[in-house]
Amino acid sequence: MELNGEPALADDLRALAGNNYGHFTALRVRDGAAVGLDLHLDRLAFATRALFDAELDCATVQGWMRQAVDGMDGEIALRATVFSRAFDRTHPGAAAVPDVLIVATPVAPAVALPPVRLTSVAYVREFPEIKHIGTFPLFRWRAVAQTTGADDALFVTADGLVAEASIWNIGFWDGSEVIWPQAPQLLGTGMRLLQRGLAELGVASRTQAVALRDVAHFQGAFLTNASVPVQPVAAIDDVAYEPFLLPADMLQAAFERNSAQAL
Repeated sequence: MELNGEPALADDLRALAGNNYGHFTALRVRDGAAVGLDLHLDRLAFATRALFDAELDCATVQGWMRQAVDGMDGEIALRATVFSRAFDRTHPGAAAVPDVLIVATPVAPAVALPPVRLTSVAYVREFPEIKHIGTFPLFRWRAVAQTTGADDALFVTADGLVAEASIWNIGFWDGSEVIWPQAPQLLGTGMRLLQRGLAELGVASRTQAVALRDVAHFQGAFLTNASVPVQPVAAIDDVAYEPFLLPADMLQAAFERNSAQAL
């Protein structure tokens, strides 16, 4: 665990723990490289401007990432959190110099779970365009969904439009193309990598409003994030999907069209 390229001390993290104001990105690193590294760095730069009115030196952050995994073998979960020890709670919109906390942890390779069941809930993440550290609602809604016998929650707007799941984007398959819901959501790295790969494969992919009442019209659905690019969905509420109708292999191939980028 390093802060601005140096070992992180408890006092250094007091502002992060006390204010809970910041943003992050999480990626998988193998052999010193990560798929979608450019997207992760773009995300950090965008959110730093939005939250701290400051520019992030992404080249320096990339170097800190490289330093954090140096000497580590196997697959590594790397999380970069941007906050500011200069953050002013009285004037939270004031410009503040960003600090970057990087945590690198050896992990087993991510694998897709059996197809998951989703329960819809009326909720939209606060400032959904930012991957901010206020994750309490995400895991609380997942917990609530699990009390109903589902695996996770699907967020739906007040007017009934599908948005995203707890830590996932969702996509639908209509038999010929991938449909991404048009609603407030994080533009996830897994989704953006799939969109790149689908375009290279010549598979149509578009964004449109998807009403919850219309999810039964699709042949299949899947979740995606940077760690698990294709997670089939078994059901949304009372709507069940036949797993063989979802071209999961094609979706995985689209993701794999993206080459890993060296840290």
